[in-house]
Amino acid sequence: MEGGGTLNHDLANTIRSKVDIVDIIGERIPLTARGKNFFGVCPFHDDTNPSMSVSRDKQIYTCFSCHATGNVFTFLMNYEHMDFKEVLKYLGDRVGIDTGNIQIKKKETKFDKFYDAYQLSLKYFQNNLNSSVGKEAKKYLANRQIEETTIKEFEIGLSLETKDDLTKLLEKKDYDLVTLNRIGLSSESHDIYNDRIMFPLYDVNGRVVGFSGRIYKDNGQNKYVNTKETDIFKKGEMLYHYHIAREECRLKKSVIVMEGFMDVIRASTIGIKNTVALMGTALTKEQTSLIKRLSNNIILCLDGDDPGQHAMLSIGDTLLESGTEVKVVVLPNPEDPDSYILKNGGERFQGLVDSAINFSDYKMQKLKETVDFRSDEEKANYINKVIEETAKLDDAIRREVVLKRLAKEFDIGYNTLEMRMNSLLKKEVEKTTIRIPTKSIDKKNKYIKAFEQIIYFMLNNDWIITQVEKERLIFPTEVMRTTCNEIIYYYKKYGTINVADFYTYVQEKEDILEFLKDVLAGDYSETTNKEELFLYFKVAREHSVKNEIKRLTNLMKKEVDPIEQAKIVEKIRKLRLGDS
Repeated sequence: MEGGGTLNHDLANTIRSKVDIVDIIGERIPLTARGKNFFGVCPFHDDTNPSMSVSRDKQIYTCFSCHATGNVFTFLMNYEHMDFKEVLKYLGDRVGIDTGNIQIKKKETKFDKFYDAYQLSLKYFQNNLNSSVGKEAKKYLANRQIEETTIKEFEIGLSLETKDDLTKLLEKKDYDLVTLNRIGLSSESHDIYNDRIMFPLYDVNGRVVGFSGRIYKDNGQNKYVNTKETDIFKKGEMLYHYHIAREECRLKKSVIVMEGFMDVIRASTIGIKNTVALMGTALTKEQTSLIKRLSNNIILCLDGDDPGQHAMLSIGDTLLESGTEVKVVVLPNPEDPDSYILKNGGERFQGLVDSAINFSDYKMQKLKETVDFRSDEEKANYINKVIEETAKLDDAIRREVVLKRLAKEFDIGYNTLEMRMNSLLKKEVEKTTIRIPTKSIDKKNKYIKAFEQIIYFMLNNDWIITQVEKERLIFPTEVMRTTCNEIIYYYKKYGTINVADFYTYVQEKEDILEFLKDVLAGDYSETTNKEELFLYFKVAREHSVKNEIKRLTNLMKKEVDPIEQAKIVEKIRKLRLGDS
């Protein structure tokens, strides 16, 4: 089969025609309708503004910043790290198409044995809790209002008082002590966790990669023992409950960020499941990216104590700078979501979530708490800080409301405050202008643009393929020539052209895929008429003529025979006259 020859192409086209790329991508990143397309924050680079466009008409996505582009198959392959067969089977099962003849070989990684060890440990801990030795722990959980359904949902277990039961069990399963020590399940020949209620910690794909063990007896030990950082457990690269919250966040169109896993578990008992936990008060770049994948509407609900409120400010700033909408739920000191719900009930907590305040308003409130308004200097500093924070708001009405409130509260002329605000807004615009990357400047000459436009036309208009074949254009690069040939072959074989299906057809040809990224991310027209098309053909032929004149000129310089030189000169003359 020429060129494309991708596996199960007809089956892939059938499956692709039954899924909507907007639904598939929208389940993974928040999308907003804008015109006929949908836009979202691109998950393939550090994106602060929605630069990925998803077309329902064409069933393709394109990032205008990093040029990531493709159809539903390429998105899932890159986002979920699946191969083509896995994606085909996943989508086939989703739409009820039999893909039983597709054999998927399990991918083996050097960490598979680590994941298996944690899965075995999880089952071991769960069995302990559900046996006679788990009665006291079950009673403790019941007193904490953690019922049987929650225990099952979050796979809560129990480690035993014995010092080496788990270690011995895993050794019988061919795990050596060096490995068990390395992945944080044993220390020397002893279990890490003893007589603790065990909460499994999951990576973003839902695999157990660690545990948090909590005491349930008053024995003077540390309240929690957590898994150390290992090859598969990187606390800064995960969010607790992420793999479950993803679908809930899509439905609720928001994500609630909490500090600890117990807060998430407690919220789940009252039906709030669009929650993730940081496992602390620090926010990493990786976690920021994960949160943005869940939703652009973020509600911070951290602990009500001083460290929690301090974290609220720093985390809120980071999320705001990443291009998201941030609101906050302020809990009384020293409550956390877990304790607040237990004391006040789910309805009161839901009310706090529903009435969450804008982060900028919260920050201004916190600023005000530290100001001595008897001091003119502190008062002026406070007003300047409020204006600085307000300048960050992308809402002219809210900015005006704040300025009017300041003018009234401190008896200052509105015009004075507005001048200060405008100067800050001007600086922000200048700063943004300076940051425009040089690579965004289009350095393609008119000939390359013309050839790329012709290929773009071919991908969107059946009739143009025939015109291009008749014209016998000479494309200037190997990848352009190959792409053109593949389009013509595809059209002859299938009788039509569809960008999304053509992507599947060439998905094994990396050079074409890279070229298509560049073309589809360009500002090219989709449709044309014959008159306009022939103008592009004229520019394309002009390029071919220039190249041929250049080749003949170089050939003439090397030629020593005067008669042959004269022949070459005549050829050049005819080319320049258009009489070739």
